[in-house]
Amino acid sequence: MPFVTADPGISPKRPLFCSILANTLLSVVPGISGAGPSPEKTLLTPVLDSELIACGRITSMPFLPNTPTGCPTPASITRAVMELTGLNPLFLNAGLVHAPTVPCLDVYGTPGQDPRFRDAVPDAAGLFRKGQSLGKFLGGISDLLVIGECVPGGTTTALCVLRGLGYDAKVSSSYIDNPVQMKEEVWRMVEGRIKADGGTAPLEIVRVGGDPMIGLAAGIVSTYPGVVILAGGTQMLAVAAVTKGMQGTLPRVATTCYVRDDPSANFSELADAIGCTVSYIDPSFGDLGHSGLARYCIGEVKEGMGAGGAMLLAYLMGYPPETIRSSILSAVHRCA
Repeated sequence: MPFVTADPGISPKRPLFCSILANTLLSVVPGISGAGPSPEKTLLTPVLDSELIACGRITSMPFLPNTPTGCPTPASITRAVMELTGLNPLFLNAGLVHAPTVPCLDVYGTPGQDPRFRDAVPDAAGLFRKGQSLGKFLGGISDLLVIGECVPGGTTTALCVLRGLGYDAKVSSSYIDNPVQMKEEVWRMVEGRIKADGGTAPLEIVRVGGDPMIGLAAGIVSTYPGVVILAGGTQMLAVAAVTKGMQGTLPRVATTCYVRDDPSANFSELADAIGCTVSYIDPSFGDLGHSGLARYCIGEVKEGMGAGGAMLLAYLMGYPPETIRSSILSAVHRCA
């Protein structure tokens, strides 16, 4: 396939890449998330990934940006694009357990709770309103906004939001073997809470079963005056579904071909049901001679920290695919 499908055909003059950082306490449930060396340490992943993107290395602790199998974190890919393009990423703290160590715009949210037992995002409506303020502000300094995210466990909260909104969703995972049964069990418990709550509006579904990123991102999308590209997989489809449910204009979505090709998910079918235009990025990681990056091709990691959208952004800024791939390979070697 080509490097980019569904080319947006735009040439931004003032592009901005931002990533929303948040936690959901679902990520500490053993087996739910592979975005960290242990369930408890998944709560640190947004902080460490933002360090890698901002500084080129993890600065707060001795930590390698790879999975135990040697697969580089998607943050390495996003870092490569920032180096190549000279862009300075913006981080938004939507609700973290651990304080960020790089400069962030803080909306003073709280970490997402475990939706099996209590409301996941009690102030979902407040986060949406804060996102609306941010969307207007960011529209004054950019004409293209690429929004990534880092929320370990977020595919499970995305499943709950998408199902709660009526979509027959199957979501992806950073694991090669998607813990589908665990996610379905979470959904069964959240479904019972949604029915007991009685709320059906999109932000009510986010309140019961979502995570802070979804509410904040949907607010930004609702007021940003330029072009928005949601950079991510099924988590960003949840944002798009909330936007549609609130009668907003649907943003574009960009993700990697590795998410699209995940047999345990139904990304393309789900995007069609929502009505999203999706650009798929094929970085041909299997051809770069790096055994860790090649693991993306067999379904490990797949996407994260806006990596697919970051690659699309570099392409839209005029960088050829060969240059983008070369910069990723160089960055991965430096970060290892």
